[in-house]
Amino acid sequence: MIEAPKPPLPTKLKNITIPVVDISEETHRQVVVAAGSETEYRGQVTTVLMADGKTMFATWSIGHGGRCGPLIKSVDGGLTWSDLLTTPKNWGQISSCPCIFRMSDSKGVERLFVFAGRGKHHSSISEDGGTTWTPMKETGLFKPGGNTAIIPIDNGRRHLLLMQRGPTDAPRDEMPNAVWQAVSSDGGLTWKDYRKVCEVQGAVPCEPELIRSPDGKQIACIMRENSRRFQSLVMFSDNEGSTWSPARELPASLTGDRHVSCFTDDGRLVVVFRDRAEGSPTYGHYIAWMGTYDDIRYGRAGQCRVKLLHSHAGADCGYSGLERLPDGTMVATTYIKYRPGSKKHSIVSVRFKPAEIDAAVGQLDD
Repeated sequence: MIEAPKPPLPTKLKNITIPVVDISEETHRQVVVAAGSETEYRGQVTTVLMADGKTMFATWSIGHGGRCGPLIKSVDGGLTWSDLLTTPKNWGQISSCPCIFRMSDSKGVERLFVFAGRGKHHSSISEDGGTTWTPMKETGLFKPGGNTAIIPIDNGRRHLLLMQRGPTDAPRDEMPNAVWQAVSSDGGLTWKDYRKVCEVQGAVPCEPELIRSPDGKQIACIMRENSRRFQSLVMFSDNEGSTWSPARELPASLTGDRHVSCFTDDGRLVVVFRDRAEGSPTYGHYIAWMGTYDDIRYGRAGQCRVKLLHSHAGADCGYSGLERLPDGTMVATTYIKYRPGSKKHSIVSVRFKPAEIDAAVGQLDD
């Protein structure tokens, strides 16, 4: 049983206190994955990196939170991309923020999944490395929109899924959202133990991101706070998602929408998101935070923030993928109107190495 909702535990870090590096005008870092046009709005995107360290897939919605369908492939770590791949026709009947994952079951069988849906949650599966896909099929779960977050638990024997859900099963965003979870014991084919795990008085937690601590003993869940009364939220589990700590506010430096995370080669953490911290010089733009897992655990501000791309459409960007290549390059991919003018949102990626950001921070200190 979840306790009656309580307000989030507050943070004292209400302002941006760490350095901000701007690489948004360094166009040599940018790859236009799929260009928008005057009629084509390319919406919320996610990516997945395959085991070879160079094959990537990207999928996105047509329009803002619109229907699914586009899927493309890169075989060189995101430097170049294929034309649109063939997907089942019923992908186009499912809306809202497709999320792509690579998961293995307890027998080591690997599959790719795309999860999507507004109202009824759906999944499509590939068992041949993304060449062919099953039609979208209901998972038995419900969500009003937004992302799906998944992490292996119990040494990979099971998977934990978290996502937002409104007070009913209606296929639209309804307030107040809560965060629900389910567990799969067969590599993502079926989901059970569907239950509410986070509801916060006066707040609207949504769009969870799951991060396992470097020692493997804890899972952090970062959440967007959509009432805008509070900063972004975090809760923790020390027992593979069986129970969660009360939600608390994150520092302003991590306040934003649709966080996506990846560890660096040296054990630090990069989190990319749409900046929503009040008073931030990069408010509404696509940014990265660099720090450590312990910064999140202990409520510290972190090392620095990085402006990755400038949004020319206000705070309409930031649903993204984030991959680390074998050479340590981080590839952050988002939907964004990255140039002024009449063309709508494109899918764009930014490439950087943590050492490059360290050097830029050092120059700020000189």
